Amino acid sequence: QKVLISESLDPCCREILQAGGLRVLEKPGLSKEELLREIRDCDGLIVRSATKVTAEVLEAAERLQVVGRAGTGVDNVDVEAATRKGVLVMNTPTGNSLSAAELTCGMILCLARQIPQAAASMKEGKWDRKKYMGMELNGKTLAVLGLGRIGREVATRMQAFGMKTIGYDPIITPEVSATFGVEQLPLEQIWPRCDFITVHTPLLPSTTGLLNDSTFAKCRRGVQVVNCARGGIVDEGALLRALQSGQCGGAALDVFTQEPPKDRDLVNHPNVISCPHLGASTREAQSRCGKEIAMQIVDMATGKGLTGVVNGQALSKAFAPQTKPWITLARALGTVLCTVGKQVQGSVQVCTLGTPLKEAGSYLTPAVAAGMLAGGTQKEVTLVNATLLAQEAGLKVTTTHSDVAPEPDSSTGLVQVSLQGTPHQVTGTVQGSTPVLRQINGATFKQPAPLSGPVLIYRAKASDTSALATLTGLLSKAGGQLLFYHSSSTVAGEQWSVAGLSAPLSNLGELKPCVTEAFQLHL
Repeated sequence: QKVLISESLDPCCREILQAGGLRVLEKPGLSKEELLREIRDCDGLIVRSATKVTAEVLEAAERLQVVGRAGTGVDNVDVEAATRKGVLVMNTPTGNSLSAAELTCGMILCLARQIPQAAASMKEGKWDRKKYMGMELNGKTLAVLGLGRIGREVATRMQAFGMKTIGYDPIITPEVSATFGVEQLPLEQIWPRCDFITVHTPLLPSTTGLLNDSTFAKCRRGVQVVNCARGGIVDEGALLRALQSGQCGGAALDVFTQEPPKDRDLVNHPNVISCPHLGASTREAQSRCGKEIAMQIVDMATGKGLTGVVNGQALSKAFAPQTKPWITLARALGTVLCTVGKQVQGSVQVCTLGTPLKEAGSYLTPAVAAGMLAGGTQKEVTLVNATLLAQEAGLKVTTTHSDVAPEPDSSTGLVQVSLQGTPHQVTGTVQGSTPVLRQINGATFKQPAPLSGPVLIYRAKASDTSALATLTGLLSKAGGQLLFYHSSSTVAGEQWSVAGLSAPLSNLGELKPCVTEAFQLHL
């Protein structure tokens, strides 16, 4: 398996990949055309923030399984296009948190004391003591917008300077933020109360232009703004207008909407200090991110596990030994239901029964969807893209759970999959590590039938035993073997049978007169 590293990374990244048995191609600074050419036969791609992994790049990558981002933000990767193609996107969210937090703290200090401007004036031979009058941070209020890893590190460090920290985060609860000394408030209450604002959110439609003309107008006059997160969270036009009017007293920017910025008005403003996106540019962060992404990709390639997954969280569960057979079962049940129900569209209800499966809905739902779509003309369906492709195919998969499972499966659990508005329902469980079919359309298998390899499933009159004899005849003619045979209870005078075959049969013509319906599956 071959991995392309398209940007400069710590040498430990290459070394770990090679030690894990992967071939590594290091080609930093590729043009778009060169990237499209190089990516064709690669199984993995590792990037920082400069390489743009667009839908076009993903389309050109015929073998690509994973894009690894050595860092946090994945806005340079078209995650939806990757998901649709079944390509996993990973990042290293913790690798550069401390470096980004420390840079932010440095920026706040520089704004308070105008250190970069004073240093530049010294280099020009000046001695301007009066010009660079600063302010103390002690007693000032810092608003931290986004209280994830970086936001909380900034807050705790600036508390050491005697700053009061308030903040906002739609996900972190006020109780949690209180544990690291941040009082959470609605944004409308934050604007008029703070002396400094620092943003630490991803760039999303909801955070684009979070600081704009309207919010600047609500702030204290002379508010100081720091953006070491992503260009675009602070509206650059609004920031320039606020600086020109004095509503904003100073800004420290490490990131820009366009990098490098072509419009230099902000960079050149005397009250702006700026850096060329240095948040993660420390030896420690680069070493950590390179090491983490390489280890994540080696773990994935060797089947050890998945961490740092941005899309396809269900897939991370597929690597756990205890969940693997359940995912195989859910996929098989989806395929059986789709074949018996003869339709891929509509609403499918997945019901997990039994305490062991309490949290299983999140990974069994995409597995059922993948099984239902598997027989179609779709491109390869994986746990990464199953949910998206199911929606596009008009298939809605929902999940419910009950802690009580009927005997004899109460200790392991049961998965029941129904095609709503039809009588079609299949139920299965896992015995040891083998997925088995327990029930089909109300007919129960006393001995559950294994759902693996080539199987033949048919329905016939309970009184007619000719189907089994015909099947064994067909198998011996083809030089095949019957590996197992299980029949269900009788419902309306008919029985379902599941037969395990050593190889699929090429022609079921002779069997057709003996059965109501029959189909072969490879599970």
